[in-house]
Amino acid sequence: MDWKSLKDTPPWEWPEGASKMLLGVLQDDRAPESDRLLAVELAGVFGVVDDELVDALLSILASRERSAEVRGKAAISLGPVLEHADTAGFEDADDAPIAEGTYRRIRESMRRLYADAGVPKDVRRRILEASVRAPQDWHADAIRAAYRSDDAAWKLTAVFCMRFVPGFDALILEALATKNPDIHYEAVQAAGDRELDDAWPHVAALLSSGHTEKLLLLAAIEAAASIRPREAAEVLVDLADSDDEDIAAAVDEALAMAEGLSGFEDDEASS
Repeated sequence: MDWKSLKDTPPWEWPEGASKMLLGVLQDDRAPESDRLLAVELAGVFGVVDDELVDALLSILASRERSAEVRGKAAISLGPVLEHADTAGFEDADDAPIAEGTYRRIRESMRRLYADAGVPKDVRRRILEASVRAPQDWHADAIRAAYRSDDAAWKLTAVFCMRFVPGFDALILEALATKNPDIHYEAVQAAGDRELDDAWPHVAALLSSGHTEKLLLLAAIEAAASIRPREAAEVLVDLADSDDEDIAAAVDEALAMAEGLSGFEDDEASS
C-alpha cells in the first residue's frame, strides 16, 4: 500500500505498518516538502500515533532547517494526543497511545519553543494553539499577551485558545463584537465551549438573523445547545427544516446534545 493513499482511507482501515511508513517519510531528509507536510498531518491520527512518531514530530517542530509551515503543522498534529493524554491519564495502558514520559516531553518542548523569540511567529502560534489542549500555568499569560497584540493573527490564536483555558469570559464577550470574521467565529466557538451564558443574546441573534454566514451559523447552532440547552429547541426550530443538508444535520446534532445536557441538569438537580 502506498503511504499517500492513507489520506483517502479511514484510519480504522490503515494497515498495521502505517506508523512505520509515516516514520520513514518524517525521518527522510530528502523527502519533498509536499510529502513531509502530508506525513506530518497523518502522523497525529489516532490509531497510528505512538512514541516514535511523537519524537519525530518534536524533532521537526524544533528544527530550524524545516519550513515554518511544516513545523507549525507538526505542532498541530501533536494537539489531539496531548489532549487525550491530559484527559484520560495513564492508568489504563491499553488506552494510552503514548507513554507518560512522552507526554511530559511534548509539554516541556512546546513551552520551551514558545518562549524562544527566535522561533517564527506562525510556529509559535501553532504551538500555543496545540499546547492549550493540555492547559498549563503559563498559558493564561501567553493568551492575554496574544490577545493584546495589534497583530490580528495573534488575536485570532488567543481567542481560539480561550475555549480550552478558563478565566477569559470577559474577553470572549468582547471578541464577539469584533468586525474580524475569523475572530468572531472563534469567539462563538469559545462561548459555546465555555458555556458562557452572557453570550446567549448574541448567539440567538445570529441564529435568527437570516443573514448569518454559513460557517458562523454552524458554530452558533452548536454553541446554542451548550449555552442554554433548554432553550435551544425554541431558537433552532426554524432551522431544523433547512434545505442546506449541513445546517439541518447540525441542528439535529445540537438538539440531541441539548436533550442530553438538559437531562444531565435534571439529574444534578434531583440528586
